[in-house]
Order: sequence, then structure tokens, then C-alpha cells
Amino acid sequence: MSGLDDLAGIGADRRRGGYSRHVFDDAERTLREWFVEQAERRGLAVETDANTNIWAWWGRPGPGAVVTGSHLDSVPGGGAFDGPLGVVSALEAVDLLRERGFQPRAPLALIVFAEEEGGRFGIPCLGSRLMTGTIHPDRARGLRDADGLTFAEAMGTFGADPARIGRDDGALGRIGTFVELHVEQGKGLIDLDRPVAVADSILGHGRWRFRFRGQGNHAGATLIDDRHDPMIPAARLVLAARSAAEATRDGRATVGRLVPTPGGTNVIASSVDVHLDARAPRGARSLVDDLTEQAREFAWQEGCRVDVVEESFGDTVHFDPTLRDRLRGVLDDAPILPTGAGHDAGVLAAETPTAMLFVRNPTGISHAPEEHATAEDCEEGSHALARVLAELAG
Repeated sequence: MSGLDDLAGIGADRRRGGYSRHVFDDAERTLREWFVEQAERRGLAVETDANTNIWAWWGRPGPGAVVTGSHLDSVPGGGAFDGPLGVVSALEAVDLLRERGFQPRAPLALIVFAEEEGGRFGIPCLGSRLMTGTIHPDRARGLRDADGLTFAEAMGTFGADPARIGRDDGALGRIGTFVELHVEQGKGLIDLDRPVAVADSILGHGRWRFRFRGQGNHAGATLIDDRHDPMIPAARLVLAARSAAEATRDGRATVGRLVPTPGGTNVIASSVDVHLDARAPRGARSLVDDLTEQAREFAWQEGCRVDVVEESFGDTVHFDPTLRDRLRGVLDDAPILPTGAGHDAGVLAAETPTAMLFVRNPTGISHAPEEHATAEDCEEGSHALARVLAELAG
């Protein structure tokens, strides 16, 4: 798995630890260039679609293609395997198949999706959402990063045309089957003592922004009784989210980002944005509806107000059972696991038969520097992917 060594250090985050690689930034551009060079070295025909997803074709592009791949961007301070492992394994699988003299009967393509994590513009799986039309192009063009730059402006700087983004029936029409390999983001394979699993489902998942508005003022000169401090209801919402998740079967609710304005140590904030990630097999929206009512009460008690925006949402995804069982049979009855993490495969599942493979993560930690997979398990994963591709494209 020398490809992972090639990527080590690119986008390393010295402040947070791990890696920060976001769509169209210098690190992500370098990773894109690396993938293109690796694909072309293997004689694959490379193209970038209107939504800035990269395709590398083994054989003539056409309908019924077997497609595999993942993403190269990361969350802020993320691990080295989430995304890149699926891309590197796809390249490795091509090498393994060629070593065996395999020639695909169906078109075979590798893909790198853009902005899977949403680390820069806030919407996860943006490349696949645009391709499938599950986000409107106008909304995508208007998304802003932390510096206020829009997605459209960033695309222009990258050299792509934001006027062309949106549902891509041509690209979708070429995908006959999609398989994504990914490091496991949990402990299922640790408990089972197995290196590779087949995915069964993805937990329903959404992101919401709660904006509490109060009165900015002086931290020393303003009496406690005179304050309308939006940080107070924001803090109460963080605790309420944890309680709501504990009361929901298999629920998760996480505040991973809290942004006060203006953000001075000696300043009472005028507003606070609370970014909530909520997940549940059923009723993620119901969980957030309950939290919204609590947020309004918290805000009222502090003399503040709150606005709530749903930034993204996806129902629970159940992968194609026929494809899932076929892959399991190819892989010697590999275990079947659900996941609470979102993936491009989950977005594509509504359009085409889709499956996922997971590679064991001995730490059970993801979206953090401690995320890991051993070299032996990575090799097991690439061999498993090669067997799957041979089955589907042979």
C-alpha cells in the first residue's frame, strides 16, 4: 500500500494533529494531482466531471460500468485513512487484477468524489449530491467557507465552471454498480476478529445550524442581570443534545462546532452558531424537533432568540441486499455490519446498486489522528476489493 506512504504529510495539521484536506485547497489539489498521475501511469483514461469528481477508466467509458473509489478530502484534523484508503485500494486492486491477467468485460472506473466530508463548505458528500441532484446547484454555488468565499468562487479559482454543476444523468447512466471500500469507523471488526466486512446500512443523518442571537456587550461592565448572552442557551443546547441522544434508541447527537461572534475573550457574544450533527435509524428529524423546542425555551429565558436551519439530511440507507449477499459470498462469508457514518455510496444507493467494504480499524477511532489500519489489513482489503471487481466486471 505504497500509495498511503505517498500521501503521508500532505495536508498535515500541526495545530490540530492529523490532516486537514479540504476541497480545492492546496493539500486537496496535491492529492488530486497525485491520483491523476497514478491513474495515468497505469494507462487509465482520466476525466473530471462538471461537479469536479475525478474518473479514471479501465476500458471504454460506457453504461453498465463497475465503479469503485472514495474521497481524498478530510475533516479538520482527521485521520490518514478515511477516504484515501478507498482510493489507494482501488489503484491497488487494478494492479492485482492485471498481475492475474484479468481483462474486464464491463467498463471499470475508479472515482474520487469532491468534498465528501463537508469540511470546507459544510455539506457532506457534495460531489455525489450534486451528481444525483439531491442538492440544488444554486444552493451549492452559494455555500460559503469560514473565510466567506463561496463554493462558486472557489470553483472558479480551481479552474472549474460553477455554472455547469448539478445532476449529471450522463455520469449516473454509466454506473452499473458502485462499490466503496472504507476504513471502518467503529469497533465491529475488532469484536469479530475479522479484517474485512460488507456493509448493510447507513444510519439516517442530518446537520442543523442553531443561531442564537442576543446582545453583544462588555464582559466586565455588564451586570449579569442585564445580559442577553446567547452563549448560555447555546451551552444548554449542547447538554440537551446529549440527553436527547441517550433517550433515542441508537441515536447520536453531536455539537462539533460552536462559533461565537465576535469571538473576543472579554466580549459577550452577539450571536452563537451551534452546528448539530444528529443521527438515528428512525426519527432523526423528530429528535431535532424536540431540541428545537428546547432551544427556543432556552433562548427566551435569556432574552435571546434562535433561528434553526437544516443544512443537510439523508434517511437511513439499506444497501442493495442482492449485491451485498453476492459480495459476501465472494469474500468467504465476510461479516455484515451497519455503520453510523455517511458515505458517497449512501447517496448513490438511490440511483444504482451500491455496496461497501470495511477494513478493520484497530483503534475503533475515526475522524481523529488516532484512526488506523494495519498494513496487513489494508492488503486484505485491496485483495478483497480485487476479488469483488473481478466478480462484477468479469
